[in-house]
Amino acid sequence: MKKQIILILIYAIFVSISLIVSFDPGIQIGTNFFNFLRSMITVLPCAFIIIGLFEVWVKRETIEKHLGEDSSMKAYLWVILLSSTTVGGIIVAFPVAYSLYKKGAKISVLFTYISASAIGRIPMTVFEASFIGIKFSVIRLLISLPLVILSSILLEKLLKGKDFKMYDGTR
Repeated sequence: MKKQIILILIYAIFVSISLIVSFDPGIQIGTNFFNFLRSMITVLPCAFIIIGLFEVWVKRETIEKHLGEDSSMKAYLWVILLSSTTVGGIIVAFPVAYSLYKKGAKISVLFTYISASAIGRIPMTVFEASFIGIKFSVIRLLISLPLVILSSILLEKLLKGKDFKMYDGTR
């Protein structure tokens, strides 16, 4: 904890001195931090409210049935659809994945959700298609999503052989 406070103080001093002496890289670092902080403050509260509602409203049995150990390949399609609507990127995807895990989703489905939320969000794909083209975006998704599913399944098999446990915040 002391290390973290010292690092934060060093960062604050660096940005402050950069402002005083007009050191452009330091000013840009501070500006980027505050822009990122502002965007996270607008996205995260809404995302955590939705995750909280998900925790309360969606039954564990529903997640186990559709995304759990006995689920079919449809589970991967469900989480790809869910991940395509995730706002906030990976920062929101990890808490959602943890919530799915606590409700009984299997590990490969969680890996697919996290990976797909990094590569296949609808706003990101529309933005990409407007610059690079629809054909490129469709080809990229058609190649990358099956590879995500395959690698998720392989990772689950590898981790199950090693008695893998998800970290739950306690020691």
